[in-house]
Amino acid sequence: MHLPLASMGQNRDLARIASLGVMMSRILRAIQVLVLLLPVIPGAALAQDNAVPLQIVTVEREPFSMQNGDHLTGFSIDLMQAIAEELGRKVHFQVAGSFPEMLDTIVRAQADGAIANISITAEREKVLDFSQPIFDSGIQIMIPSGKRTQGGIWQVLLRRDVALLIGVALLALTAAGMLMWALERHKQDYFAHPARRAIFPAFWWALNLVVNGGFEERLPQTRLGRAFAVVLVVSSLFLVSIFVARITSELTVQAISANITGLNDLDGKAVGTTRGSTSSAFLNGREIAHQEYDSLDSLFAAFESGQLDAVAFDAPVLAYYVKTRGRGKAELLPQTFKHENYGIALPAGSPLIESINRALLTLRENGTYDSIRLRWFGNAG
Repeated sequence: MHLPLASMGQNRDLARIASLGVMMSRILRAIQVLVLLLPVIPGAALAQDNAVPLQIVTVEREPFSMQNGDHLTGFSIDLMQAIAEELGRKVHFQVAGSFPEMLDTIVRAQADGAIANISITAEREKVLDFSQPIFDSGIQIMIPSGKRTQGGIWQVLLRRDVALLIGVALLALTAAGMLMWALERHKQDYFAHPARRAIFPAFWWALNLVVNGGFEERLPQTRLGRAFAVVLVVSSLFLVSIFVARITSELTVQAISANITGLNDLDGKAVGTTRGSTSSAFLNGREIAHQEYDSLDSLFAAFESGQLDAVAFDAPVLAYYVKTRGRGKAELLPQTFKHENYGIALPAGSPLIESINRALLTLRENGTYDSIRLRWFGNAG
């Protein structure tokens, strides 16, 4: 028995409709599963991200970051650890060999961020992102202890040219005294000595003649002796005046050239800072000639060896040096120049910037930031 052709077509249509219904049902179930999983997937991804430590690069800059045995310590380290804890993340620190190397690591996005005494500048902002400021600072000048008050007559007298002048004066007085001895030795008991024994009495007589006008009871008795004494007294007026003027001028020049009380006194001095720092840019802007060092250690070593008259650098770093390694060797000028802020440097477009800023705000609000700052800088920080 054969079905009509129309009936067979209807059956095929019904089968197609049933198949389509099954397919739609499966699609709807898949959509339902995806909808249920949507809240779970980001949470799982976030949990996975939180399990990965933050990779933070730093550089040794006391007291912001410094090696203490086999671990790092310092203001920046403590602050970054508090931020990571607020984010529910762990943090792993890398120590760069130099400041430019640290910044280059972030420019290349080879770490999540960098923290140290990193000044926020417009030039750096072109290639990096920065967090909110984590520390307010500025540039200060460090000089050897006593540089503002050093100098004195003994330092002038010990100079080679002045010492030579004094030596010539002493020899001239001795020669003048011995000449008077030769003229007066047979006329006065004071000069009645052999030449060897008469050297000091003769010198003493000439010195008193020049300084005090001579001994009244030891006036020359011979005509030549009296004439020579007159010449010696008159000429000594000019010689003493010249000598005193020379000493006075040397003291004045020394006071002007040795004292460093501000930026204007750095002209002609040996000034140092680190290469590529904001301090170097500041000195260049003021047209102050200076030497650049690749590291802070080499800068401080040059200062300690007397190669530098002054160091221009970040105020908190210099203040820490003066209180620790440089105690008794260095002092800071009171002025702070070019106030600036430090921040956490992040790769351009970093997704961490918002969460780090929120963590910083939380740490400021709950007092954690103040506690960390007080620990490293005290009330003066």
